[in-house]
Amino acid sequence: MNLLVALFKSSLGKKYVMALSGAVLVLFVIAHLLGNLQMFLGPEAINKYAAFLKASPEVLWGARSGLLLMVGLHLFSAALLLRENSDARQAEYEKKDLVAASFASRTMIASGIILFSFVVFHLLHYTALQIDPSFAEMHDAQGRHDVYRMVVSGFSHWWVSGFYILSMGLLCLHLSHGASAMFQSLGLKNERNRCFIDGAAKTLGLVLFIGYSSIPLAVLLKVVK
Repeated sequence: MNLLVALFKSSLGKKYVMALSGAVLVLFVIAHLLGNLQMFLGPEAINKYAAFLKASPEVLWGARSGLLLMVGLHLFSAALLLRENSDARQAEYEKKDLVAASFASRTMIASGIILFSFVVFHLLHYTALQIDPSFAEMHDAQGRHDVYRMVVSGFSHWWVSGFYILSMGLLCLHLSHGASAMFQSLGLKNERNRCFIDGAAKTLGLVLFIGYSSIPLAVLLKVVK
């Protein structure tokens, strides 16, 4: 705890907290996609995977608590850095930064707010089962929660799929900029590897966007049904 307080007292420390918490969240996004892509393997695969996760509630809730902590640290450090930069930046530099900054960096706050709204909706929809209570009654032949049918039913609504794809686009835009900035914050980015890191971050964002968007699109196009 003392170490965390010490980190938040310096700009460099806040950047480290933001970078490392962001790295953990990127790993979660990748792992979550790998789990979600089991939709293409059929009901047995995704329902078995979901049942496995629910069979170890201490692990599942431990992971959720850890992710919540990482999200909190990421948002808190970002807010502190934003205020710090706003106080220090002069008008002439502000104009210069706006020209040089990427679209992703200029929209980090707006995309972050939309993503937060999406996460709340997504959790209420597919985890808490509050948007459509009928999801709780869906079970497969083995008595497991029929996650496959639930996902297909949810994404069959164009507005749900549209909101999901839009949010994934913003997430991957946010992630591509954040992943590149993470190396900068950790002092691992220089003129020699800048192009490679920036390119790798954009590629990662694109691959994740395609992967996540493929599921609702497959449902709308009746590839998965």
